[in-house]
Amino acid sequence: MIDILVIMAKHPLPGTVKTRLARSVGDEAAAGLAKAFLEDLIDRLHHCANRLVLATSPNNPPATNYFQTLVTNLKDHCQLWSQPTGSLGNRLEQVTADHLGQQPEDYNRVVVIGSDSPTLPTTTIQAAFETLKHTHVVLAPADDGGYVLIGLSCPVPNLFKGIQWSTPRVLQQTRQQLTASNTPFVELPGWYDIDTLDDLIRLDNELDHQTPEAHGGHTAGHTAGQGAGQGAGPLDGSSTRCQQDGIPGRKVLDYTRPGGFFRPPVPRDSRHPCPLAAPPPTARRDC
Repeated sequence: MIDILVIMAKHPLPGTVKTRLARSVGDEAAAGLAKAFLEDLIDRLHHCANRLVLATSPNNPPATNYFQTLVTNLKDHCQLWSQPTGSLGNRLEQVTADHLGQQPEDYNRVVVIGSDSPTLPTTTIQAAFETLKHTHVVLAPADDGGYVLIGLSCPVPNLFKGIQWSTPRVLQQTRQQLTASNTPFVELPGWYDIDTLDDLIRLDNELDHQTPEAHGGHTAGHTAGQGAGQGAGPLDGSSTRCQQDGIPGRKVLDYTRPGGFFRPPVPRDSRHPCPLAAPPPTARRDC
């Protein structure tokens, strides 16, 4: 019996990811943010479970190469798992079934998150695994009516059936499924996804106010010391960094990866976000 953290991850190509956000910031910007969010989640959370699983999509050579490179430094700790075709419910059902195990007495604890909540607190992951020692299902609500995390300690038939995915009814319908099947479950404090420009502004405001829950209290100092291109691999520091580029009212993102600086497609005023993800300088195994 082990703790397994699954991150649902899509190859961050322009025009295929963060499409709602892309309406405001453009396809290239949205893809860059999706890439940064995923990299920082991996860097920040990979120590929070015995095994990290990236549930990857789509299943093609370019995506496979990207994800293999992304986890090069974690190859002994991280597993790539290709998402099947079908609805999100089908994919969640399959990934949990494949990783719970076969023997009831040895079921693993499986926690699944997306890659849209780059500052999801490590304490939420910790609480999810701890709670699954005493219940069958754990949920962390999202502000938009869905959930940012779901965890299982045993199979729950039909849990992902009949859900209107990508609607504000996801969480309520999931509760109804659990209640109807008399499945014990616990809800943790909620968090939020980055799907729209307003969400991006919220993230920026949190980081501006040095919210410990958002970045562990270390992001500002840690990212300020990172230079573009420093380090030897894709997980050797923060993948996002914010700085002024010398143009009043405009900010840039430095992903500290090959490719250098990304410039937003439109000028930004003082309320416009400069998104950051949230790795602390070192990850802790006790999370």
